[in-house]
Amino acid sequence: MIFYFSGTGNTKWAAEYVSSLTNEKLIFIPDVLEGDCHFNVEVDERIGFCFPVHGWRPPFIVRDFIRRLRIDDAAAHYCYALATCGDDVGLTFEYLNKDLAEIGLQTDSVFSFIMPESYVGFPFMNVDKKEKRDAKKEKGVKELNLLAQDIVVRKKGLCIINKSHWPIINSKVIGSFFVEKMVKDTPFRVEENRCVKCGICADICPVDNIKGGLGIEPEWLHNGLCTTCFACYHHCPHHAIEFGNRTKNKGQYYFHKK
Repeated sequence: MIFYFSGTGNTKWAAEYVSSLTNEKLIFIPDVLEGDCHFNVEVDERIGFCFPVHGWRPPFIVRDFIRRLRIDDAAAHYCYALATCGDDVGLTFEYLNKDLAEIGLQTDSVFSFIMPESYVGFPFMNVDKKEKRDAKKEKGVKELNLLAQDIVVRKKGLCIINKSHWPIINSKVIGSFFVEKMVKDTPFRVEENRCVKCGICADICPVDNIKGGLGIEPEWLHNGLCTTCFACYHHCPHHAIEFGNRTKNKGQYYFHKK
C-alpha cells in the first residue's frame, strides 16, 4: 500500500511508477483524510509514504494523516519513504520517523531524489530554467528506476538521499517560519484581466480548497487545508493567479509525461 501526496505531479508520477512495479494500491492522502484512516494491509505487502518536501519537512497534510493512521500489525511490514525535492531534504525523514513512532512504525529505508523546482512562495525562489529543469527530470528518471528496484527487493538502510550541509537550519529555523507564516491561502489572488474562468485551478487543487468551475472566478476557502503546493498557480493557462507579489513575473511548472 502506497500513501502519497502530490501537488504539481512529481511525486504522483514517482508513486505510480513504484506501484506499477510492486502491484500495490495507491492511496491519495487527501481522499482519505476525513475517514477513520484505518487500513488493512496484506501479509506480505509493503507500506510506502511518498510525498514532496515542503520547507525541508514532510507536508503538514502528510504529518496530520500519519497521526490519524492505524494499520494492524504495522511493524511486521517493510516500510519505506520516498520524497521528491527541488534541492535537498534537510531533516525531513527525521520528522517523518518521529511521527511514525507515535503509531508504532518506523521506516526500514528512505529515498529521495531531485526533481524540478516548483515552490515559488519565497521572494528568492523560482522555477528552474528549461535546461536545468530538463536535466533534473532526466536524472530523476534514472534515480527513480534505481531506488524503485531497492523498494521491490525491500532493501533496508539509508539509501538514496539528498541532504544539505545545513539540515538543522533549513528544517528547524527556515522550516518553522515556513509552516507558521507561509502555509496559508490568504495571499492567493486572481488577476481579473487575465482570468478566463476556466475552472482548472479549482479542479486541480488536491485538497479542494478553491471554490470555482467553468464560468466562475476562483475563490479560496480559507479552510486550513491549503498546503501551498502551488498547483493552482502552475496550472493556470493564463498565469492569472498570484501569491501576493511574490510570484510576479515568475515561471510555472508541473509534471507531465512526454
